Amino acid sequence: MDLVNETMSWFQMALQLKGSVAIKVLPRAFICSLFGLLVSVVYYSKLPFPWHNLGTITTNVVFSLVLGLLLVFRTNTAYDRFWEGRKAWGTLVVNIRSLARQIYTVIKEDSEIDKTEKNRQLKLLVAFAIATKLHLRREPVTEELKPWITPKELAKIEQIKTPPLEIIRWLGDYLHKQGEKGCLNSYQLTAMNQLIDKLIEGLTSCERILNTPIPLAYAIYLKRLLLIYCFFLPFQLVNNSEWLTAFLVFLISFALFGIEEIGNEIQEPFGYDPNDLPLDQICQTIQNNVEDLINLSESNNIENELKKLV
Repeated sequence: MDLVNETMSWFQMALQLKGSVAIKVLPRAFICSLFGLLVSVVYYSKLPFPWHNLGTITTNVVFSLVLGLLLVFRTNTAYDRFWEGRKAWGTLVVNIRSLARQIYTVIKEDSEIDKTEKNRQLKLLVAFAIATKLHLRREPVTEELKPWITPKELAKIEQIKTPPLEIIRWLGDYLHKQGEKGCLNSYQLTAMNQLIDKLIEGLTSCERILNTPIPLAYAIYLKRLLLIYCFFLPFQLVNNSEWLTAFLVFLISFALFGIEEIGNEIQEPFGYDPNDLPLDQICQTIQNNVEDLINLSESNNIENELKKLV
């Protein structure tokens, strides 16, 4: 039964449209297929034409090797960018959790005001993650940040080009004040500042990916080679495939254009495409972690109050 389910799942994934690049690739493959049909019509009209000579372009070993290497390099480069983006966000999650834990456990609370201020800093960590997501998507500050910062802070970062850095500055100011008050010793303050530095490092890594596109000349050259290959392919196939030429050209061009389009889709992994990084889910995870800490703090306070009454 498991084998049957696994087989059905495999075919279901192979045929699903969501998350695939088929919709984007189909029009290009159809155009090449129509050209293949035109070549078949001309071929059967018995017009004198150097069919074999044109077909040798696609059978040339050097041409095929260059095209294959370019496609492999294109896909690998795009995936490297995707994976670097995922590692950068992994760094952000780890350091946000570590900083939240240290703020919660290390900083002393001498009054209710201290507790409120500590919870506000924990919320700033969620705000940093959301602001980073919006910044990488080149979107303005939205209502999504409202539950995590004050209206005054929201109005302030709306005027700033890089909101995550301003939120980091607020966190740094808070830690510095706690150090001056004696709520943190020098070692604890240094450790927390190192975590803030790592947050900035993660943000900068994401910005580097975002602001370093694949060189335009390389992208143009690859597309030209694909077009040359797909438009000369019918001349190679028509002698043996006859009226099946259009169908075979469609299959081959669909595969080649699909590999190229996968690279196009994952090279900037911070958007909304199905194959981009799940930034909304990552931010939700951070939100849940911080809310658990805040709720735990409130629960502990209630228990302490009950103990005093008893």
